[in-house]
Formats: sequence, structure tokens, C-alpha cells
Amino acid sequence: MREIVMDTETTGFDADKDDRIVEIGGIELFNHLPTGRTYHVYINPERPMPPDAFEVHGLGDDFLRDKPKFAEIAQGFVDFIGDDSRLVIHNASFDMKFLNAELRRLGRPTLPWSRALDTLALAREKFPGSPASLDALCRRFGVDNSNRQRHGALLDSELLAEVYLELIGGRQPDLVLDQPAQGGAVAGPQGASGPRNPRPTPLPSRLTPAEAAAHAEFVARLGESAVWARYGG
Repeated sequence: MREIVMDTETTGFDADKDDRIVEIGGIELFNHLPTGRTYHVYINPERPMPPDAFEVHGLGDDFLRDKPKFAEIAQGFVDFIGDDSRLVIHNASFDMKFLNAELRRLGRPTLPWSRALDTLALAREKFPGSPASLDALCRRFGVDNSNRQRHGALLDSELLAEVYLELIGGRQPDLVLDQPAQGGAVAGPQGASGPRNPRPTPLPSRLTPAEAAAHAEFVARLGESAVWARYGG
């Protein structure tokens, strides 16, 4: 399953008027693992950057003046997110509204709301009554957000990717191990309860040399930032 964890930065809060997107960042996940593919672009909003937005993002008119307009990056953005990848966004209604407003201005198809997974709603459901901002969730899960001096779309996407994986149960949410029985024991053969003894002799590897070579070639194509390359997989 392919997912895009993403964030946008904007000139303000009203997509229906004259506020525009100034930055988009995205991180690709496949089966809940980062692939190393990212998307990041600054955008000329074709309007002045309000002082309060500059304080939040640190992006001023001089910096954004020579950046591409949304019309120039729209196809690259649409290509990156694909036709059906899930879009994982914190406070998804805000970002989806802005993205669809930009696409609508160009006469392009808008993004179905059903594609979005809102991590803000997910956090509020999982921790009712607790703070659910991205910073609060980073603190809860021990995610280092010390570099988040100002809002930035790519950095926030990277932080959100870590938070999202924790929200859904850690980095391997689909891997279900034996559940501990009462007292910490696990079920043994024929349902017997008790700790399992290690094998006296480890099982031999069933990986053939050809399969190992094919895997190494696949990891090499993903680049140095791929999770398998970084962790020796």
C-alpha cells in the first residue's frame, strides 16, 4: 500500500478568497515504511506574504518571488501523489481545501476527500482530551522536533510520518506477534502456557544466493536514503 504523508504551508487561512499555497512537502511510504522518495517545492503565491504568515513560515516576498507558480508545479505534484495513494495529513480538511482550490483555479480535477487520512482526528480518537498538535504528538512519542523552529512543509511531513506510524501501532503495524498470556507467558504448543525455549541449533537460512543478489540490487536502486540501506536490510 502506497501512502503520501504530506503538509502544505499557506499565506493564510482562507482558501476561498485570496490565500494561496507557498510550500508543499511529502514523504512516500510503502507498506508503512519510508522509501526515501520525497517531494518538496516552494511556490510563488502571486500575492504579498502577510507579516503574520512570515512569522510562522519565515518565507518572505523576496524569497518566493522567483519560485514557480502553482500552475507550473501542478503536474509534478499530481504525478507524485498518484491516482489512488492515501494522503496522510494533519488537519486534513485545511490542506485538502487549499490543494483543491489551487487545482480548481487551473480547471484540473480535484482530490477526493476520501483519499485523505486525518492524523489530527486519529490522535483525538486515540487520546481523547489530550493535546493533538504535531508538537504535542512528537512529545508524546519521543519524536525529536528540535529543528522545528518555524513551520516547514517537508520537515513537518517527516515528523508527521514518524508520528503517524506510532499512532497506528509502531513501524510494523500489520505484524501481529503472539499476545502475552496472563503473567507475561506466551502460548506454547497445543495452547500450553509458558515461556518458549530458544532452539538449540538455529534454522538454516532459506534465502538463496540468487534471491540475496536480487534483493541487494533492488535496495541499491532505491538510493542511500532508503530504510533498507540505512539499517542494513
